[in-house]
Amino acid sequence: MRIRLTLLVFVVLPTLAQAQETPAPLITYPTHTETLANGLKTIVISMPGTGLVSYWSIVRTGSRDEVEPGHTGFAHFFEHMMFRGTERYPADAYNDELTAIGASRNAYTTDDLTAYYISVAAEDLELVMDLESDRFRNLAYPESDFRTEAGAVYGEYRKNVTNPLFAMYEALLDAAFETHTYGHTTMGYEEDIAAMPSMYDYSLGFFSRFYRPDNTILLIVGDVEAEPTMALVRERYGDWQAGYAAPAVPEEPEQTEPRRIDVSFDGRTLPIVAIAYKLDAFDPANRGRVAADLLVETAFGSTSDIYKQLVIDEQVVEFLAADADRNRDPGLLMIYSRVKDPERVDYVLDAIEATTERYKTTPVEIDSLAALKSRLRYGFLMGLETPDAVARGLARMIAIAGDLEPVEALYQVYETMTPADVQRAAETYFDTNKRTIAVLRAAQ
Repeated sequence: MRIRLTLLVFVVLPTLAQAQETPAPLITYPTHTETLANGLKTIVISMPGTGLVSYWSIVRTGSRDEVEPGHTGFAHFFEHMMFRGTERYPADAYNDELTAIGASRNAYTTDDLTAYYISVAAEDLELVMDLESDRFRNLAYPESDFRTEAGAVYGEYRKNVTNPLFAMYEALLDAAFETHTYGHTTMGYEEDIAAMPSMYDYSLGFFSRFYRPDNTILLIVGDVEAEPTMALVRERYGDWQAGYAAPAVPEEPEQTEPRRIDVSFDGRTLPIVAIAYKLDAFDPANRGRVAADLLVETAFGSTSDIYKQLVIDEQVVEFLAADADRNRDPGLLMIYSRVKDPERVDYVLDAIEATTERYKTTPVEIDSLAALKSRLRYGFLMGLETPDAVARGLARMIAIAGDLEPVEALYQVYETMTPADVQRAAETYFDTNKRTIAVLRAAQ
């Protein structure tokens, strides 16, 4: 026995020492961050030899910032309007320039940001920067174009609302939030979208307020060098006038009792259940919030006991998913599923609740937690192979945190998480008094 114990000590001690070391950096490519005098922050990540560049303009405005009653949906609306062109580069000319160089481009809007991205050959970076700096400073559109696009946005909403998952999510947000602007989807409230064609003057003011350098981050990833790239940024964006003023986003009052809603869907669908708990804002310094990421994956991910029970063994649901939202303000931890048998909705809800209660009292196995940390880190690293993938993987956290550093900090804190941390997160966030349940069923 003495020999075996001695061998065990020699095996374990290096492992413990390694666990205490600071993990290697996630992003090993050279990075450079610089802020111009007008407040425009630029993050350059150099990936030599790729021959490509992913060019992201991240506006730190989303549906969260739509604080004026009757004017929801404008952040998403501008995702469309930003392709309407300028006097120098009208829409057709803008599109022709990008098509000629084989660029791919798109945009998206979320609750906390609006992002515009273009993928090009590195040799075309100067042209792209000329096009993008022009439209972000000088967007121009007549009222007729505004009305046309507003109608298209309403059509998009009408299409989305025919999806039962969207209908459930829209109703859930409205029930979960009383005052905060997270209470409406990125699309906005239907009555606001329908009224949008009459709000041309308001749209001009929205652009002037939010599309400012001190509310924008450029993320440039690829076969570029920092200093020549920054010289172009200074030349193209240096005269863009600062002037952003953060809106007074209302603070959500503490939820003190559980909520439940039934959603009637005008169409064919199986029942959908969603359970949402209030969650702290994204902050790598908040250990409980970081532990919530691990909790969600452990309790409801594809390797969890309840996933095996409901999806694989019993096959009573089509899917089971869970997310811990990363938001600038307190958001939601949400678990949702589509139930195959309408008679088993309560059974599924009970199984989910039993799982949340279990994790309040039972710590996760340390080996399982170590494996999860490894999967998270490996999965993130596997997404850093191309300029497009790097930019896409970083954009949201950069927009929320305002910088690149919190990304590294998050994964370093992941490594220090213990079963006790995950259990405390369950005790904190799986609070029935801060829970909202939504059940969607087809209308009778």
